[in-house]
Amino acid sequence: MQELVEDFLVYLRHERGQAAHTERTYAALLGRFVAWARTRGLTDWRQVNLGHLTDYLEEERKRPREDAPRGPASTAGGRGASGVLSVESLYLEIAALRAFYRFAENEKLLPRNVAEHLSLPRRWKRLPKDLTVEEIERLLKRLPVEKPSDLADQAVLELAYASGLRLSELCALRLEQLHLEAGFINVIGKGNKERVTPVGRPAARALERYLEAGRPRLVKPVSTAAVFLNRRGRPFAPVTLWARIKRRARLAGIERNVTPHMLRHSFATHLLERGADLRVIQELLGHASIGTTQVYTHVGRSRLRELHRRFHPREQPGV
Repeated sequence: MQELVEDFLVYLRHERGQAAHTERTYAALLGRFVAWARTRGLTDWRQVNLGHLTDYLEEERKRPREDAPRGPASTAGGRGASGVLSVESLYLEIAALRAFYRFAENEKLLPRNVAEHLSLPRRWKRLPKDLTVEEIERLLKRLPVEKPSDLADQAVLELAYASGLRLSELCALRLEQLHLEAGFINVIGKGNKERVTPVGRPAARALERYLEAGRPRLVKPVSTAAVFLNRRGRPFAPVTLWARIKRRARLAGIERNVTPHMLRHSFATHLLERGADLRVIQELLGHASIGTTQVYTHVGRSRLRELHRRFHPREQPGV
């Protein structure tokens, strides 16, 4: 059974261009089902029927989880408040099985797709957290004395907010993707899809300062053409870049837990509040579906309602 899973992972990597994190998540999820199937005497995917899948998912739903993998783009994979598998984690389990069976059926590796009737649980749609404009201004304020690493951090923050890049896109950005004089960068996003993203003047200036005075002092013999380098001259690992952004948030006196994705959400929300078209935001964020981008309409509407309550004359006390 594991051999067929490996074929599916190769397909994800080479034909779908999925991120390594997504591939690892699917490998862990499918590997867990394969291990469960062996305990039931199932040694071939052709022996698996819909009843086996539902039995497995029911056991997973009830079992306390400590080791479930984190999802590609969420905090899924942990326990819910009750200590059992969360709805988002169960959603990932079902999505992995459905994707695997769809691949196996299309490639004629299995006679039928027994997972096609698995229904995905209703996901609780969390509104993305964003920073206020005032918090953004504090976060992007330059430090009094800037070391090369500080210049790198400043450029990362400015670019993340100016262009809405994902954490993985910031880490993977290469020098040849920068076109600062023309005011844009080429971004390689999910599924190796390329998009052109504008870079505002403050972000371009921060990048130029870093490229002139910071990056040359970070370059080592092992360095690649990655834009952002750590003190060892290597590209940032996502967890390291995340920690650097949190450090700058603490220095700025922002008490909330600031994440790189909050800068991306702030980019989208602030554009929407200033009248940007949703389709434009979709293109800038690199969303494959407009449905993914539409979550920002909820953020924008709630913010606008709050502003209306606070400032409209007919909403004031005594009216």
